Amino acid sequence: MNTTGWIVLIVVVVVVIIAIIAIAMTVGRRRKLEHDREHAQELRAAAREDDLAAREREAKAARAAADAKQAEVDAQRRRQEADAHAAEAGDARASVDDKLARADKVDPDVRTDRHGNRVDDGRAADDTAAARPADGSTDAYSATDGRTDVDGQPRHAEPRIDAGGTTGDTDVPPPRPAR
Repeated sequence: MNTTGWIVLIVVVVVVIIAIIAIAMTVGRRRKLEHDREHAQELRAAAREDDLAAREREAKAARAAADAKQAEVDAQRRRQEADAHAAEAGDARASVDDKLARADKVDPDVRTDRHGNRVDDGRAADDTAAARPADGSTDAYSATDGRTDVDGQPRHAEPRIDAGGTTGDTDVPPPRPAR
């Protein structure tokens, strides 16, 4: 074979190789385009699912906002009802106080001023002051003169027999035996 034949053969082989490369690239591009189309469809499907989930979340948020608004309305209604009940209770208390004032005014044993208000004679204040400890402690025995018990009842020199024989007070002597 001569040189011209070799050159023609090389040119033909090169053209065939270029044709094969061109075909392979075209097929590869088509496959890539097809793959990109499929990937785009998958992304669109995922976007549709995400959109649906987002709409569901928005609907839940709207329901929660509506529930919160309803709770506010219910709370306002309950406040109004409570205010109305408080007003009724105030009216009832005023009525009771008025009736008690009228009863005090009519009762000959109760001292009242000219407006019908009770007048204390000072004895109740003295009794409560005597029952309270002067040193601020909670021990009623330390502040009293021994005539009253913790609950304000008179103390007896001897324990009560009907209460089991003793009251548990250690500062009260036991009863003397009868002779």
